[in-house]
Amino acid sequence: MIDAPLILTLLLDEEAQQHFDQLRTAHFPPARNYLRAHITLFHHLPGADHASIAQQLQAIAAATPPLPLRVAGVRFLGQGVAYFLENDQLRQLHHELQTRWAATLRPQDIQPLRPHITVQNKVAAAVARTLYEQLSADFEPYNVTGTGLALWAYRGGPWEALAQFPFEGKGELDLTGGQQ
Repeated sequence: MIDAPLILTLLLDEEAQQHFDQLRTAHFPPARNYLRAHITLFHHLPGADHASIAQQLQAIAAATPPLPLRVAGVRFLGQGVAYFLENDQLRQLHHELQTRWAATLRPQDIQPLRPHITVQNKVAAAVARTLYEQLSADFEPYNVTGTGLALWAYRGGPWEALAQFPFEGKGELDLTGGQQ
């Protein structure tokens, strides 16, 4: 049992991870930048359910192939900037987990998934607007790969890494019972 809320994120291929980490290092306020770039799937899962959640994630990841993600655009967040991602299989996976964990989810985690990677946050709107315009000017959609899931404990500051669950499936994901 873990005495802190759990956070679930999607892991990226190493090249993409390094790219977004570099953007985050360059543009995120240093005093607030104590995490690597990440794609949050769930913000607050019950730590008391850690063992069960980890077991479910292990089984799901074993049957899930790496997910091709489309980095589809840049989004202005008001006080920051993020890249938004598209992948129907990721949305399907998220929805399946929402259904499994419905009784314990908080309002933020009941919402439909809008996958994104924040590279700047908590800055003045004018600073964010300038970065948004810079990153949007020559942006062309491209692909990265989701390689697995990561479970974290939230203890008020930097997250504590608990476990990673690499995607090991072959073929296409079929959440009704395995692979297609």
